[in-house]
Amino acid sequence: MSDVTEQPFRPRDKLIEKQKFYQNIHKHTYLKGPHDKITSVAIPIVLAASSLFLIGRGIYNMSHGIGKKE
Repeated sequence: MSDVTEQPFRPRDKLIEKQKFYQNIHKHTYLKGPHDKITSVAIPIVLAASSLFLIGRGIYNMSHGIGKKE
């Protein structure tokens, strides 16, 4: 059988350079990338804030009898 090797997705020197970069950053693992603060921090905060707003509005509407169907 012939020994077939696939071409790597990235050159090895680029891969080693990226590994050194990410290993030297002293942050949490989920915040090391360039856009990780958006996906790991901002989106959950927006979802939590909007859900709290909707829950608060629902409680207000129920206590004042607003929006009832006839």
